[in-house]
Amino acid sequence: MSLQLYALKKNFAVQKAERFFKERRVTVQFVDLKKHKMGLRELQLFARAAGGAYHLVDRDNVNAMSHPVAHTDNADVILEYLMEKPEFLRTPIVRNGQKVVIGEDQAAWQKLID
Repeated sequence: MSLQLYALKKNFAVQKAERFFKERRVTVQFVDLKKHKMGLRELQLFARAAGGAYHLVDRDNVNAMSHPVAHTDNADVILEYLMEKPEFLRTPIVRNGQKVVIGEDQAAWQKLID
């Protein structure tokens, strides 16, 4: 099993995800979004898991909400901008192959490792 945890900084939700997998002795590869440039296909996979590109934007981030990308429904514009500004992504993003969980959802994380 190859789980990947995508995040920018270790905020409370990311720490919670790391602790969740550590308690279950599941190895997780941490992917720092500051260093790892995400591609369009990767973001499209995340958008499908989130229910659309609109839901990938972090609604708790004041900077993201003050930007026009948070208020458009055009998926191509959102994905293109998120490739340039990954700090506007909702995190943590946990990926196991083609299965992706966006945000803090312990029940969904458990399904990834079962």
